[in-house]
Amino acid sequence: MAARSDSNTPATTTHTATVTLPSERDIVITRRFAAPRTVVFEAWTSPGHVAQWWDPNGLPLTVCEIDLRPNGRFRFVTHGSNAHPFTGVYREIAPPARLVFATPSPSGAESVGTLVFSESDGTTTLTLTITCESRADRDALLEMRVDAGTARTLDNLDAYLHSQPETNR
Repeated sequence: MAARSDSNTPATTTHTATVTLPSERDIVITRRFAAPRTVVFEAWTSPGHVAQWWDPNGLPLTVCEIDLRPNGRFRFVTHGSNAHPFTGVYREIAPPARLVFATPSPSGAESVGTLVFSESDGTTTLTLTITCESRADRDALLEMRVDAGTARTLDNLDAYLHSQPETNR
């Protein structure tokens, strides 16, 4: 599980992810992958890939719909009776560097997720910034443990990338 810190304390890193709270509305989660960013971006945007690693419990998704274009929608549904769809709308797609999407926040307002994929020497650093409408929305997401769930999901992505021959490790 990733640890987190606010902007007044140093970032805390586990073996997987760094979580920081740089402002009262933002959550930033950073993770490195031993794969080129083109591969990581493809794994993040292709339904055939996403369905295999997205669920924090490590199970394949029961539904994985991706309409990868500006204003295109996505919907991911996990296994189990408590399965809540994760839905949103893509705002910006700039392969393989950036992906921006909006999702409903706990209050019903919109939260914006910005993924930045940067590469150095074949290693990709993925930075996810979740910007909420308010501090209350950010705190509600943290109470729901979005930081820990996202860290587990990113661990799943790493394991998935390791299992793929085209990753060029």
